Amino acid sequence: MTLVIGPDDPADPEWAEAASLPEVSALVRAGRTVLVTLPEDETEAIAAAAAYAWAGAGVFRTSHPAASHPGTSHLVRQALDMTEALLGRRPPALTRRGLA
Repeated sequence: MTLVIGPDDPADPEWAEAASLPEVSALVRAGRTVLVTLPEDETEAIAAAAAYAWAGAGVFRTSHPAASHPGTSHLVRQALDMTEALLGRRPPALTRRGLA
């Protein structure tokens, strides 16, 4: 499960902060819950969220609180849900069967 928090939300003392993909991977292998802070740019935040989720991060701090930037946190959540589905950790939000 992934969690998206705002810039002013408190971090749990059990969470380990990471700033790079190798650091996230190492902390996840050690069994830690990893918190990453996403970039301020919306496009970069979405891409970074997907990459960090693929590496195993579980908590994502966005600089855009949901109240003032609902679009950004929604898009980050969508990217995280998609990544979780691709990794097989959750069912896809929508499935379609293509028939030739």
